[in-house]
Amino acid sequence: MYQEERLIGILQFLKENRRISIDQMCEMFDISRDTARRDLVKLEDRKAIVRTRGGAILPRTHTTIQDYSHRLKTVSFEKQQIGKKAASFIRPGDKIILDTSTTVQACANQIRPMDVTVITNSIHQAEILSNVESVSIQLLGGFLQKEHQFLYGASVIERVKSYHVDQAFIGVVGISESGLSIAHEEDGMVKRNMIKQAEQVIVLADHTKFGVTEFFTFAELEDVDVIITDQLPDEEFQQKLQEHHVDLIVTEEEGSDLWT
Repeated sequence: MYQEERLIGILQFLKENRRISIDQMCEMFDISRDTARRDLVKLEDRKAIVRTRGGAILPRTHTTIQDYSHRLKTVSFEKQQIGKKAASFIRPGDKIILDTSTTVQACANQIRPMDVTVITNSIHQAEILSNVESVSIQLLGGFLQKEHQFLYGASVIERVKSYHVDQAFIGVVGISESGLSIAHEEDGMVKRNMIKQAEQVIVLADHTKFGVTEFFTFAELEDVDVIITDQLPDEEFQQKLQEHHVDLIVTEEEGSDLWT
């Protein structure tokens, strides 16, 4: 097999499996370890891979996080469905936390008039729910992040620590084996403490978030109780969720149930 054919095979394997080892390359292509290393050097020169100790991974692609007002205009049908399913978890008398994400806002939009206490650091979530009868709102005060319209800082974190809630609804930019991640550390620190104060942690994440690791990791998979999404992740990640006892709900599947 020519080198170019192997390089194509390596990239295809990486797209499907995220990483490849030199031992796997030797077995797949019946080549020596030196030849495998030369193939990786060639791909690295083309900026097609990132070499690791003993193999390679695909280079990370960074998603540009648009400002909040723009993201509100592009809330997808999938996110709306995720938000609808999340809102169905809320019962009269519940005390809940809503974070700042647009997917969680899709949940806020679906909350019906009932006796519920909502704690949030999102200007938008508070504004939406201020028009919903019987919903009590605790807006966490702190520094205002103007671009993305959330409140953060030591005062927000200290206030969060004073509450104990039934559920925390959390959005992410990425969810992978490394855990839950977000682009802004100040937002992530607040989310981290929100999770600690909840009996049940419900993560809202459309399928594009799976396999992504962003700048700041604020929680591990073991911190999550439920993930609501629109499509199943790959089998490897499903297995990882099962190992951490995370329940998965897929909105596109009619009558989909929790699995553990």
